[in-house]
Amino acid sequence: MVELLKLSPVFVLAALMMAGFDALLAAPMATIVAAVVAMLTEKKKFNDIIDAALTNVKEIIVALFILMLAYAMAEVFMATGVGAAIINLALRLGITGKTVALVGAIVTAILSIATGSSWGTFAACAPIFLWLNHIVEGNMMLTMGAIAGGACFGDNIGLISDTTIVSSGIQGVEVVKRIRHQGVWSALILISGIVCFGVAGVVMGLPSKVGDGAEAINQIPAEVWTQLAEKRESAVTLLNQVRDGVPVYMVIPLIIVLVLAFMGYQTFICLLAGIVSSYILGFVAGTVTNTRDFLDNLIFVGFEGAGSWVIVMMMWVSAFGGIMKLMDAFKPISNFLIKISGNVRQLMFWNGVLSIFGNVALADEMAQIVTIGPIIRNLVEENVEGSPEDIETLRLRNATFSDAMGVFGSQLIPWHVYIGFYLGIAATVYPLFDFSPIDIIQYNFIAFIAVISMLVLTITGLDRFIPRFALPSEPKVRLKK
Repeated sequence: MVELLKLSPVFVLAALMMAGFDALLAAPMATIVAAVVAMLTEKKKFNDIIDAALTNVKEIIVALFILMLAYAMAEVFMATGVGAAIINLALRLGITGKTVALVGAIVTAILSIATGSSWGTFAACAPIFLWLNHIVEGNMMLTMGAIAGGACFGDNIGLISDTTIVSSGIQGVEVVKRIRHQGVWSALILISGIVCFGVAGVVMGLPSKVGDGAEAINQIPAEVWTQLAEKRESAVTLLNQVRDGVPVYMVIPLIIVLVLAFMGYQTFICLLAGIVSSYILGFVAGTVTNTRDFLDNLIFVGFEGAGSWVIVMMMWVSAFGGIMKLMDAFKPISNFLIKISGNVRQLMFWNGVLSIFGNVALADEMAQIVTIGPIIRNLVEENVEGSPEDIETLRLRNATFSDAMGVFGSQLIPWHVYIGFYLGIAATVYPLFDFSPIDIIQYNFIAFIAVISMLVLTITGLDRFIPRFALPSEPKVRLKK
C-alpha cells in the first residue's frame, strides 16, 4: 500500500495531462503531491525535500541555457530565409504526382532539423505540398503521411528541438553526444522512408505532371492565409519567402550547424555558429536589415519563447524527479521489470516499450517524456552496473527511446495531440479534402520504421551493425544482483 502511495504522484501527473492540463500546470501540482507523500511515507523534513528537488534541478541547468539558444536559433532560421532556401532548393527539382510525397518527406525532414519544430514545419509545408499534390494529381494520403513523418524527423534528432533537449536533459546526457549516438540510425530511417514513398508513387501509378511551388502558394485562398497566421505566424513569413525567393546560400547556416554537431563540437558552439552565420548571410541577402531588430525581434523572442514555457516546465519536472528519487518511488516498477528481464538488453527493450505505452496513455509526447523519462533513468541507475562510459551509452539510448517513442510514436496514435494539430492545420490550408487520423497514419512510413526498428534492434542486438548505436553487451554491463 505504501509503495502504491509513493507512485501516486505519477498517477496524478498522468491524470492531469490526460485531463487537458498543460505540463506547466500539471508538473507543479504533481510536485506538491510528491512532497506531501514524501513527508507522510518517509517522514522527510520539508528542507530535505527542497534540497532533493533543487539538487535535481541543478543537473539540468546547462540544458536550460541550451534551450534558450535553441529557440533563438529556430526564430532566426525561420526569419532570415534558411527555411525558405531549403524548400526552394527542393522545388527547383521539379515535382510530379509520383514524387510529391517523396520530396515532401525530404523537405520537411531537413526543415524540421533547421527549425527544431515539427508543428512549425508542418504548418509551413502543408500549404505548399497539399496544394502541389492537388496540382500534380498525387495521392493525398501518401503526401500527408510523408510530410507528417518528415516533420517529426528533426524533432527527434534536431539540435534545437525541445523534445531532443528535454529528453536528453532528463537522462543527464549532452545533446550533441545524443545526436552522434543515434545519427546513423536516424539517417537510415529517413532513407528507408524516402525509398518507400518513392516506390509507392510508382506502384500507385501516379501521373508525371510537373507542378510549381509558386503556383501552389498562389492557389492558397485568402481566408486560409488569415487562419494560418492565427495558428502559426512564422509559417506565413516562410511561405512569403518561398514565393518571393531567397538566395540559395541561406542554407549555409544549417550546413555549418550540422557539420559542427557531427564533428563533436559542444552544443553551445553549434548554436552560436548558426545564429551568427544567419545574421551575417541575412545581411548580405537582405533578410536582416537592422542589428537591433535582429536582437529584439528574433533573439529576444526566442529567449522569451523558451522561458515562458519549456524552461519553467523542465525545472518543475526535474524537481518532481528529485523528490520521487528521494523516496525511491519507482522501486516497484524497477523490481517488476528486473524480474522479467534476464539481462541489460532486455531491460532496455522494456524501457522502450514503457515509453511507447506512456505515449499511448498520455497522448502527448512531452507528457510522456517528462513522466516516463525519470522512471527509465532510475531503472538504469539503480539496477545496472558498468563503466561510466557504458552507463552513459545506456542513458543515451534512454533519451532516444523517450524522444523517438514520443515523437514518432505520436504519428501512430489516432487520439494523440500531434494528430489533432496536424488535422487542424490540414483542414485549414486545404479545405477540399475531409481529413481523418487514418490519413496521417496509413502511409506514415518513417514513423512505422522508426518505432519498430528501435525496438527490434534493441532486443535482438542487431544495433551492433549500426555505427555508434550499439549498446554495450554483458559482461561490460550487467544487472545488479
